[in-house]
Amino acid sequence: MKAIFLAASAAALFATLPAFASPSVMTIGGSFAEGCFEAAKHRNASMDTLRTCDYAIAAQPLTSEDTLATYVNRGILRMIRKDYPGAEADFVAATAMNPARSEPWLNLATLRLKQGKSAEALPLFTKAIELGIEEPEIAYYGRGLAHEDVGNLKAAYADLRRAAELRPTWGEPAKELARYQVRRP
Repeated sequence: MKAIFLAASAAALFATLPAFASPSVMTIGGSFAEGCFEAAKHRNASMDTLRTCDYAIAAQPLTSEDTLATYVNRGILRMIRKDYPGAEADFVAATAMNPARSEPWLNLATLRLKQGKSAEALPLFTKAIELGIEEPEIAYYGRGLAHEDVGNLKAAYADLRRAAELRPTWGEPAKELARYQVRRP
């Protein structure tokens, strides 16, 4: 079975700021791990889907990449359910398995932002960007929100503009940018 990292629709991820989740990770092969991916993709954070993820991790033979993917996906489901300690444990486990994968870092950054820990989220969003996240506009958008939360409006504006440039059809960055007034000295 081969793990494929797949970013879900950015519009769906950030449709409402308090309830967004970051890219989920897909596994191929009709397994419990794939069921966990589908649940994260469709934001179906029921207890049944969490049990599917648990089973995939605990009882199903998975490659290291599929295991990492399933931790990310279960973390997304836990984040949706506001089980922040569980989500953090899953994202940290995924970063430890492969620190060069950007998706766990992006999700950990998203978790920090949702927890109101924007200063902690900033370097995590940056790390996801530096590692080459598949849809960098999501990381720039999240980092822009975090910059705004800590009072760095210039950096927030720059990141939101970058997110809008990277995906012009995505309305969320434009909506956030509309709140800004740029004045030249």
